[in-house]
Amino acid sequence: MTEEPRYLGSGTVHVDTRSLTGAPPSHLPPRLAISLWDFSWYTRAEAGGPYADLDAACARAAGLGYNAVRICAAPLLLHGGLGLEALAEDLVIEGLGTAPDGGIYGRGTRWYDVPGGYRINLRTRLLDLFEAAARHGLVVILASWEYQQSPAFAESPEWFEAIDAVPLEDRYRALADAWDRLIGEVSDAGHRDRIALVELHNEVDFSILPPLANGSSEVERLRSLHPDLLITASYGKPPHVAMHTLPEGLGAAQFHVYSYGVLDALQQQIDIRSEGSGGFPNRALRALLKPGAPSVAEYGRLPEWKYRATVVTGQMLYGYDWLDPDAWDTWLYNEYGPYREVMRREIESRVTAIAAWARWKDVPAVVGEGWIGYTPLLGTFEEGPVGRELAEHGIRTALEHGVWGMVLCSNAAPHHPLWADEDWQRRMNHLIRTAPVT
Repeated sequence: MTEEPRYLGSGTVHVDTRSLTGAPPSHLPPRLAISLWDFSWYTRAEAGGPYADLDAACARAAGLGYNAVRICAAPLLLHGGLGLEALAEDLVIEGLGTAPDGGIYGRGTRWYDVPGGYRINLRTRLLDLFEAAARHGLVVILASWEYQQSPAFAESPEWFEAIDAVPLEDRYRALADAWDRLIGEVSDAGHRDRIALVELHNEVDFSILPPLANGSSEVERLRSLHPDLLITASYGKPPHVAMHTLPEGLGAAQFHVYSYGVLDALQQQIDIRSEGSGGFPNRALRALLKPGAPSVAEYGRLPEWKYRATVVTGQMLYGYDWLDPDAWDTWLYNEYGPYREVMRREIESRVTAIAAWARWKDVPAVVGEGWIGYTPLLGTFEEGPVGRELAEHGIRTALEHGVWGMVLCSNAAPHHPLWADEDWQRRMNHLIRTAPVT
């Protein structure tokens, strides 16, 4: 006689969560393997730069197994109705400027290492990107980083000053109006079906914007104007333990999953994210600097408007530009042990919370950024075995919980050194794209 298994409560009943949290439009890929191109697709288009040839960049992304790119489409610059039309068609990319030693500010950072020195017509470049994406089978996630950092790379403060003049309470409305016009232009060019997702703005919780609860009606309004498209906004740190507090009306759960762990411990010890700290750089940071690093005074400062146009502090720029990446990595590896399980569990719990919320709301879930955090350009902690292990854990967890799209890592893009790790990218993208959806 076979005994029935003992019933121990509903928590013991297995529930299969691998099916998608919500169905994406049928013409889009069943899973998205995303490369984060952010604003770099136009700020790193210098001669010989990673995005100088958009067709080549798209071809390489497709060859590595990606089927989606996520970009800043600069809707306020292109279609904000703010008198920036001429600037959009002749935008001078400067970067953060030249330091007293002749090098560029941001040289040791990710995303901010922009040499500049060229002009670009961003209006035609956006359509060129869509055409290249179409040739290589990529779809495009459209977002805006304009209230976070994009205008800081321009030579002129005109772009930043125009969007900064929009009253805080009107910024979501201005974004929705600009997106409506931009979507129209892309659609008229024949690329509507290549839009995978539209985000009103990137990381609304870490941008110069009011709480999204004050602007979620604009997400809903834009959705009503374009009901065939997925439209949402993204959070840099969603309220993982209180997802019910998110505003209504989001058409997708596009949230970011970073587990800083040991990285946060280092950042706090060297006080690199603050601004105006007395005695900066402190002793701990000085121990990690390259020999011969200039003083803060010798390093100088960017034009003041550029600090206002970005969320990155002067202390962070100085520190990252002059850190010894080997010393940085050594500290992280030496201290990682006690954080390993915490970081793994944090990634897992955050992905699970995002997916559960998306399933509750019956919307597709996307992890548009992750997995550890912001590291120096030449630091290899996230690209190395520890970072890859955490990334793989995040990816597998996301697939197990029905997440539709995900990055391999925020650093897996043409403007980061991880782009050279072809085998790992192909292997993980194959895992994502072949995962079952039902």
